[in-house]
Formats: sequence, structure tokens, C-alpha cells
Amino acid sequence: MKIGFFTDTYFPQVSGVATSIKTLKEELEKKGHKVYIFTTTDPNADLDEEDIIRMPSVPFVSFKDRRIVVRGMLYAYLIAKELELELIHTHTEFGSGMLGKMVGRKLQIPVIHTYHTMYEDYLHYIANGKVLRPSHVKYLSRLFANHSTGVVCPSERVIDTLRGYGVVSPMRIIPTGIEVEKFRRPDITSEMKKELREKLGITEDQPMLLSLSRISYEKNIQAIIDGMPEILTKIPDAQLVIVGKGPHKEKLEEKVVDMALTDHVQFVGEVANDKVAIYYHAADYFVSASTSETQGLTYTEAMAAGTPLVVEGNDYLNTLIDDPSLGVTYESDRDFAKAFIDYYEQKIPADPEVLSRKMYEISALRFGESMLSFYHDMVAYYETERIEKETEQTLEKFKVKLKAFRRTID
Repeated sequence: MKIGFFTDTYFPQVSGVATSIKTLKEELEKKGHKVYIFTTTDPNADLDEEDIIRMPSVPFVSFKDRRIVVRGMLYAYLIAKELELELIHTHTEFGSGMLGKMVGRKLQIPVIHTYHTMYEDYLHYIANGKVLRPSHVKYLSRLFANHSTGVVCPSERVIDTLRGYGVVSPMRIIPTGIEVEKFRRPDITSEMKKELREKLGITEDQPMLLSLSRISYEKNIQAIIDGMPEILTKIPDAQLVIVGKGPHKEKLEEKVVDMALTDHVQFVGEVANDKVAIYYHAADYFVSASTSETQGLTYTEAMAAGTPLVVEGNDYLNTLIDDPSLGVTYESDRDFAKAFIDYYEQKIPADPEVLSRKMYEISALRFGESMLSFYHDMVAYYETERIEKETEQTLEKFKVKLKAFRRTID
């Protein structure tokens, strides 16, 4: 099968969506399929990229590190036609996504869409939420999804939200998989973990809590910091390490100073991709209070590294963390400190059998298999819909001709 991915974010831009797309592309190509990426121009991109078609773009409003396609319909259509694409998979509702819709309609092929982002959690970035409102998100999301052959939902939360919006297109829950081996990393030795902890000023007997994500308001890292004083009353040597960059970093740093937590909370900044796994392995616990995730790849990355999670729950995470050895979820921000203390005091050992079972569930292999199954189902569905539509049109034409004939004989 020849497939075109249409996305407004792809490497060298780094994001969960870009990583998801790259992972899926590699898995599909392992199975003998051909995948082409239609995406934005980027000044940092290699000039000699294979199977990547870049279209004119500009930085996106309020997200200057993201770009959006502004033109290139004819260019994209001609290339897609020449490549003989059989299916289009859009990964954004904006520039490239709209372009993918138009190209799919022109080529008369199925268009699958993945709803990656819960936009209601990000409205404050656009004119402080005064321009786009939840009602706009609901209308635009319904319009885009209902003009897709089928919709991929990374979690139960997404599918429930879209149903609430009035989406009636076929939908399927397919969690994004990860390349498990990149995070299991048996090559990471005890010495390497010790060396990193020493660099951070953390001894082997000090519990290390790790927060790793984009540092933005909706990631709710402030709730983790707010919970630290209570944690320190029971676990006085606990250390919180915050990895990442983002627009909320400076405010959080000020908060740590104001709360006199500088001896227990530190900001590392952005870490190179090949070093991320070492942080997961060096940490004793992965913590998060984010409520904006459609699923969150960092959770499964930490899990693959064997690091237990203490995270704010949702339908996806409550299902993902189905054994105490993997971690625990809690209900709301105010529950974080108590949940962490309780889990820490239980000292639950790792369970290799449970972890081994989870590795397939969160793997890129399963992700690729599930997506390919959905593709085949949607190709069949599209063909059925096309035949039914053509039949209806033929019947309508026949009815018109029959009426005209009756008038002539009357």
C-alpha cells in the first residue's frame, strides 16, 4: 500500500506527534508498505531527505517552534498523483490536514485522520482564549472528523470527546506505540545511572522523582511542585528533577524559589534524545499531574525503562497501569503527595512477567499492526460507501428519466 502522511510537524521539529508519525512510518515500511511524508518547510531540515515532501509554511500563531502550511495544493496533488497514493492519513486539522483532505477528494481515495490534540486544553495560547472558544473547537473538530473516512483516537478520552462533539465517522482506539528497545536499554549500567545522579547531586539512597515533558502550563508541573512540601515531611531526602523546556519554565523556577524548595527541586533543561533513557533509568519514580494528554508517550517510555509511575489518572492511564508493580494513579492534584507517599512506603518490587507483557502492549509493533488493520477496514468501508453513493445517484437519475418519460406518454 502507498500511503501519504500529511502533518504540520515533523523532524527536525521534535514533538510527540512527530515521534508518533516517524514510528508508524518505520513500522509500516517494515511490513513492505511505502510511506511518504507531506509536511512543512523547515530551515533546519536536511536538503537531501528521502520520501519527504515539504510545502511552503510559516510559524504558527503562539507556537513559534511549530509551522503551518500556507499553500501548495496543486504541488501536493501532482506529487500524490504521480506517487499513486492509495490512502491518505492526516495528523493535523490545520494546513497540511486540510491539504490532505483536498488531495484525497481529488484522487478519490480514503482519508484517515488521527486526532492527536485535545485543543480545549490549549485555547489560552491563542489571544488568551478570547478568539477561539470551546464551541469553536467542537464545531471545527466535528466538521473535520466527519469529512474523514475514519478517525484514529489514541485513547478512550478522545473517542468520548469526539462522540460528544457529534462525530459519526468510524472511530477506533489505537494507542501510539513506542520503540521499546530505545528505553529498555540493557546497556545502561548501574555505573552510568550513578554517574548521572552524582552529576545531579543525588545520592543512591535519595528517592529521585522525574518529571519529563514540555514545560507548559497545561502539563501542570506546578501541582507536582505544590506537593513537594508534604512529601518532604515524610521523605525528607526526596529530590525532584524536571527535564524539558517550554514557556512556563521561568514561572516554575520562581515558584520553587518562593517555596524555598531549591535544595529539593532542580531544572535540567532539554536533554538530547539519546540521553533521555538514562534519566528514566536513573530515576526511582516518574511523576506527572498533566490532564491534557490524549495518552502521553513519556508514560510508556518510563514504563519501558522499568520506572514506576505515580501520575494523575484518566481512562487511558487507569487501564495502562493495571498492576501495582507498574505504578499508581491518583484522582486530582491535591491527591498527588499522599498517593506518592503511600506508594513509596509500600516498596512494591518490579515484576518481570508483568513488565514483559506490557512491552508488547505499548510497542511500535502492535501500533503498526493495529493501524494497518484499521487502514484495510477503512479501504473496504470507503469502497462500500462509494458503490452505495454511485448506486443512489444512478437511481436518482433513473427516477428523473422515468418521470420525464411518463410526462411524454401522458
